[in-house]
Amino acid sequence: MTNRTSRLLHIIALLCVGAVAVALVSQHMFDMRPCAWCVFQRFIYLLIAAVCWLGLLWGRRWSIALKGAALAAAALSVGGVLAAWYQYTVAANMFSCDMTFADRFMVKSGLDANVPWLFGIFATCMDAKVDFLGVEYALWALALFMVTGILALAALVPPRKK
Repeated sequence: MTNRTSRLLHIIALLCVGAVAVALVSQHMFDMRPCAWCVFQRFIYLLIAAVCWLGLLWGRRWSIALKGAALAAAALSVGGVLAAWYQYTVAANMFSCDMTFADRFMVKSGLDANVPWLFGIFATCMDAKVDFLGVEYALWALALFMVTGILALAALVPPRKK
């Protein structure tokens, strides 16, 4: 199980880091300012990547760490789906996402103030509503969280014996 699981955990981590890289390029090169829900989802992506890579590191010693990382990545992916869905259906239609869960979490954690280039909140959710290839960023995020969740669940399933 370890080879397949390890490979899937690496893929999940790379997809998550890639998503954050795309978000940062969009923000810093194309002036697409993020809202609280955008940066909260960045946090979830980075958390998923960290969980996967820590699972791989610890999995060298304890094989249960690989399953634990896959399970945690699946759970965090569900959280990401919920965050992206909320952003798309509720927050993007509000004049301000000030004092929503994402805003409170990012501010109270200090991430927005201490790492503003990555977690700074520079727009309202309504202003941050941006399309890429005709699809809103929040829906792209939702789709990627679903992919990471499916891959994480696949990492939990042992391969069929031939």
